[in-house]
Amino acid sequence: MSETPELNIDRVAELARIALTPAEKAEYSAQLGEVLKHIEQLKQVDVSGVEPSAHAFAVENVWADDVAQAGLTAEAALQNAPAQRDNMIAVPKVVE
Repeated sequence: MSETPELNIDRVAELARIALTPAEKAEYSAQLGEVLKHIEQLKQVDVSGVEPSAHAFAVENVWADDVAQAGLTAEAALQNAPAQRDNMIAVPKVVE
């Protein structure tokens, strides 16, 4: 199936909880083998001077300042309500 001996496509399929036909096993085994070859190439890259990080760029808080603002008026909030009573949205009773 694959030139990579440590690749067990049956175990991978079992872990993924999928049933594979023999043709799919051959196809996916070859594809996974290619992925593993690329990973082996990446292992050869010298990263000794690279500081470990979780993100490629610094992550900064992009939230706006929490400033109080005027909300909706009761009339604006109720204008699309299907039913209203005493300045509140009226809903059908769901508990007896």
